[in-house]
Amino acid sequence: MLKRCLSRLSPVRTLRFAPLPAARRAAAGLCLAAASHLAVAPALAQETNMAGRGLPLVRDAETEQLLRDYLNPILKAAGVPGGSTEIVLINDPRFNAFVADSHRVFINTGVIMQSKTPNEVIGVLAHETGHMAGNHLIKLHEEMAKAQLIAAVGMLVGAGAVAAGAASGSTSMGNGGAAAMSGGLGIAQRTLLAYQRSEEEAADRAALKYLLMTKQSAKGMVETFRRLANEEIMVTRYADPYAQTHPFSRERLAAVETLAEQSPYWNAKDPPALQARHDMVRAKLTAFTGQPSLVSRQYPPTDKSLPAQYARAIIAYRIGDPQGALQQIDALIKQQPKNPYFWELKGQALLEGGRPREAVAPLRQAVSLAPSAGPIRIMYGQALANSGDPAMVKQAVVELQRAAQQEPDDTALFRSLATAYAAQGNIPMADLSTARGIMAAGSCSEARRYAARAQAALKPGTPAWLQADDIISCKPPRLGRG
Repeated sequence: MLKRCLSRLSPVRTLRFAPLPAARRAAAGLCLAAASHLAVAPALAQETNMAGRGLPLVRDAETEQLLRDYLNPILKAAGVPGGSTEIVLINDPRFNAFVADSHRVFINTGVIMQSKTPNEVIGVLAHETGHMAGNHLIKLHEEMAKAQLIAAVGMLVGAGAVAAGAASGSTSMGNGGAAAMSGGLGIAQRTLLAYQRSEEEAADRAALKYLLMTKQSAKGMVETFRRLANEEIMVTRYADPYAQTHPFSRERLAAVETLAEQSPYWNAKDPPALQARHDMVRAKLTAFTGQPSLVSRQYPPTDKSLPAQYARAIIAYRIGDPQGALQQIDALIKQQPKNPYFWELKGQALLEGGRPREAVAPLRQAVSLAPSAGPIRIMYGQALANSGDPAMVKQAVVELQRAAQQEPDDTALFRSLATAYAAQGNIPMADLSTARGIMAAGSCSEARRYAARAQAALKPGTPAWLQADDIISCKPPRLGRG
């Protein structure tokens, strides 16, 4: 399911953009991308600012599960706990991924859409795992502190020289002080950038090691650097190599290619079943995020493959052809009746087509086939909550409360839960659910207002009362240093 927030207050939308939840906000830095980070300012600051504005996050159970299956063997090889590592999808067609801390990987949808094989994406994830396993973000913060100290010393020395020059009337002394001030800043910046480049190289080497340990080829990683190097040719012609956060891709390609080709698994192929899943997710993301006319050319009616059928069914649903979309989705289900994502798509088409009660059955089937997929359970709860059937509304509370244990940052979940409680006449719990959703979106002050109203009507000491109390005492999260 691809969903969008901030469009209008319908239960679900095709693609849900959401502000970065407070629990996920952090100083994000350490990326794989090349040309997009050829800037003098550190990438860390750029990405911290982006996190503060709100990233265009997107949820999709099928894509997230595929990425987890790509990532888990790599995490195991690196000794990183898989259960605590979260994959966060960003709706961005550019090829980029980055880590925000020791347990969160952000990856653009463009990485999947531009990668022809699972191995290419696995190489990206192996690189990001190298950053996590090496604690590079923590070390980067330490290096930033050192760089700030260098800059501060330069400023103090320079300021002293300027003051002395002014007192003595010496122009040369004043100019020298100004130079010392700017020189301190330049040294600090270049020191920090050199450190970031070294960490990128270390993450590349770690990625090669993890691929070797998991008996996978590094060919996809090499192909990625080759493509990025080709894209960089014009951008880097006059660029200062010492003013970059990342080594140029041609340098990274040269550094990893020989080692990659020496691996006994250089010619290893992705399992056919994994390649098939990759092709399906590429088609899905392309269909949900691309221009319908362009997607139709990419997956024309003459293409009878399952990914092409998937893409065309999604396009039919997106352009407002519900009957045609449902016919095509039913044809997909007939071919793979145990595919939870086909059932999910049918439920989504019905729900967003204003038929929530009809959406319940296919979404119930999707949940039964993929019980651990939080986004599917949330959509199922939304269909139940909007069904108009008191028994279904009661079941919606159960399903959404269960989903909240897996997805505590999903703001749409709490909006639907508030809807279900309000339909039952339970206004205090509706207010509490609203408060939890607002807090997940990062607005403590507004969340406290709803929580206080809920707490006033709740029995003191109960779990709900205590939840409200926690929200009332919450403080706005501080962004990481950057």
